[in-house]
Amino acid sequence: MSDAYERERQNNSRLEELSSKVSALRGVTVDIYDNARSQDVIDSSNEVFSNLSTSLKGSAGRLGRMASQGNKVAILKLAGGIIGVVVVLYWLLGFFW
Repeated sequence: MSDAYERERQNNSRLEELSSKVSALRGVTVDIYDNARSQDVIDSSNEVFSNLSTSLKGSAGRLGRMASQGNKVAILKLAGGIIGVVVVLYWLLGFFW
């Protein structure tokens, strides 16, 4: 009888070891999944910034053509708009920080 109890105790001990290993593996799996999701967010952000860069290059080109044509009213409106946006962003950042 004593031998059966000893085997049962060993089985329980090994079962606890296996359970802890499975829990650790589950934790690693969740970490890998979270990392993969964050990589997807990084890739998406990279695409957004790439599109923004292309858009800004196009806008800068159009602005350069407009400035070379000498349309002073349009240049003043654009400068006023840019200054307005900068002031509003400065105000908003100052409000939140």
